[in-house]
Amino acid sequence: MTTIARFRRWTPFALAAALIAAVAGCAMVPDRYPTKGDTKPHDGVARVHRLPVHGIDVSHWQGNIDWAAVRRAGTRFAFIKATEGGDHLDPRFFENWDNARRAGVPRGAYHFVFWCRPAHEQAAWFIENVPNDPGALPPVLDVEWNNHSRLCRRQVPRAEALEKIRYILAAMERHYGQLPIIYTDINFHADVLEGERFDNPFWLRSVAAEPHERYRNRRFTFWQWTQTGTVPGIRGPVDRNAFYGSEREWAQFLGTGCDPRDIGRLRHRGVCVTK
Repeated sequence: MTTIARFRRWTPFALAAALIAAVAGCAMVPDRYPTKGDTKPHDGVARVHRLPVHGIDVSHWQGNIDWAAVRRAGTRFAFIKATEGGDHLDPRFFENWDNARRAGVPRGAYHFVFWCRPAHEQAAWFIENVPNDPGALPPVLDVEWNNHSRLCRRQVPRAEALEKIRYILAAMERHYGQLPIIYTDINFHADVLEGERFDNPFWLRSVAAEPHERYRNRRFTFWQWTQTGTVPGIRGPVDRNAFYGSEREWAQFLGTGCDPRDIGRLRHRGVCVTK
């Protein structure tokens, strides 16, 4: 993996947004995760604690979340499950979506792809249910094999999977005006995504080693480093994640909605473009 690239140019708008976000970020983090942990820590991910910006991802499985406590513990962002396939809405999505905002936790919504459902139905279902909030983090497309599904464990051909992925990503970008994030795991990436070029930021799952040790030639922005994390305000285990960058790059990400590793990527009229 290459070293994190710095922006060569700052527009006045981007600089102002970054400074505002940086101040807000400092205000919401009283200390550095002293009460957060992992019930099954792995030595291979120990260096994650050197990264300054941490967050979580949640669904209805976490039950009733005390978002104020989550924020006080130092949570800097949250990705919230919204939809799956073309007809499933997470029963706690709107509760988590609204309460995270009230608590001051930057949040984004994610869609879990169901490979036995047409792409246009899945894109429409997500757009129907997830508000177009200009202050939200970019939408996320969660692409994994549905190995545990009772209805569809089929692994579609690589070309078909890529076609569905690109269709949904394009629909999300058109509607929300932000470049969506791609979440994936090691197996799906090796089977489908490896070698494919995407402009989208990547969010990679790697719970036993740093992502660059498990993914070939894939730059990433977010790292899911455990599924057995503990966070005040949440009963039971929760996925913990880290932003793979500095405080300054996090401020830039919040200010533009773009991947800070892509030099020259700025937000123009609500859409990330390459200059």
